[in-house]
Amino acid sequence: MDYLVNINWNKVTPCLVLLVLEVVLEFSDCASPAEVNKHLELGRDFLARGQLSDALTHYHAAVEGDPHNYLTYFKRGTVYYALGKAKFALQDFTKVLELKADFTSARLQRANVYLKLAQYREAQEDYLQVNQADPYNEEAIAQYHKIEQYVEDLQLAEAYYRGGDHRAAADLASRLLEVSPWSAHLRQLRAEAYIALNDLFSAVSDIRSVNRLQQDSTDGYYRLATLLYQLGHVSDALKEIRECLKLDPEHKKCFPFYKKVKKVDKLLLECEELSEARDFTGCLASANKVLKVEDEVTLVVFEARRWLCSCSVKEELYTEALAQCSSALELRRDARLLCDRGDALLGLDMFDDAIHSFKEALELEEGLQRAKDGLSRAQKLQKQSEQRDYYKILGVKRSASKQEIIKAYRKAAQKWHPDNYQGDEKKIAEKKFIDIAAAKEVLTDAEKRAQFDAGSDPLDPEAGRAAPPFHSPFHHFQHGSPFQFKFHFN
Repeated sequence: MDYLVNINWNKVTPCLVLLVLEVVLEFSDCASPAEVNKHLELGRDFLARGQLSDALTHYHAAVEGDPHNYLTYFKRGTVYYALGKAKFALQDFTKVLELKADFTSARLQRANVYLKLAQYREAQEDYLQVNQADPYNEEAIAQYHKIEQYVEDLQLAEAYYRGGDHRAAADLASRLLEVSPWSAHLRQLRAEAYIALNDLFSAVSDIRSVNRLQQDSTDGYYRLATLLYQLGHVSDALKEIRECLKLDPEHKKCFPFYKKVKKVDKLLLECEELSEARDFTGCLASANKVLKVEDEVTLVVFEARRWLCSCSVKEELYTEALAQCSSALELRRDARLLCDRGDALLGLDMFDDAIHSFKEALELEEGLQRAKDGLSRAQKLQKQSEQRDYYKILGVKRSASKQEIIKAYRKAAQKWHPDNYQGDEKKIAEKKFIDIAAAKEVLTDAEKRAQFDAGSDPLDPEAGRAAPPFHSPFHHFQHGSPFQFKFHFN
């Protein structure tokens, strides 16, 4: 008893008081039986109406109000099961069996959870105990006898994968997933088989499922991000790698990959924004920067070359555009890219090749209006190429402004004025001068120029429109011309 004398009761007493208060508060937090029953009734009503989240909320409250009632755990477990939350359903059914080991319905439900998780031996044991307690339970009997086959199929699928028969592994894993859709292992196995088969889209779907089933998996997010990046889905890859860094900001694989993907994503976004702003030179610069960061992943390289192709066409760098479009198409056949290539070929007056390119685009995407319009334009320009090309006559681009056209017209008219030539050369000059005048008339008139750009010559009578009368081949110099010439005809 002497040791009691040595105790400092001034220090112990506050601790005892706190302990008593904690016990009192614990009991005071428990809901009354009436409140628990109310939550159970509301949970049942919401469950009957299919409002599972609302039902779950009330079952949570019922469990907190009476943590020793096995039925509240069972009811909440059934809701978790319906929501596909295997981990929580398993915990609740296991708790039920701790509180009441002979509750057969809970054991059967737990066996079903194990089955969906592909934990076949655990499921087999529970089905066996259900059969012992209830020999006429048809569900338990049927599933118990199938377990061995599932175990053999799983082992066989793993053996197929190890042996390199990836198609057989994927097919067998697919059949097992019909029985065990919550199995992260089976989905991972099938994803790896799909990757080996180069079916990356299917692999991405399975890896996403694995990440949902195995929450907080840095390896899962890294795997998914790398797959998306290989598919050229850079923005999606960036989202997934950020999820990895939320769990581990210094992850040795995720962090360096994040820096690379972030840079590529920024540059590709710049390409899009600069193209929309018609800054095609800037677009080309950003696309070339992408290739400096990434020159190995095929579909990311494709994205960069696609922008090089598109922006080169819009900048009227047709020769360079054709090379970039061809390089991109070697990586992947794409209908819109074929249209860009067709536009580049039109810019180089390679009409037959342009027609072929637009036709190929329509074979890939039958309803693509851009390809239809491009094909129609190419066919008209091909026909037009056999006639006069007013842009070539004046030596201007198709995008030339009216001021540029007038300037080119004056320069050409001065050069080919017939008074500057004699003999046969004078006849040639007269013909060229007429063409120059016609080119100026068409290209400085918005309506006529639009007709010509669409593939019709507005001065060609055979195009359905008679040419306007020329009072003289040189009437364009009669009004508003800065040049004063005298013409002498024999």
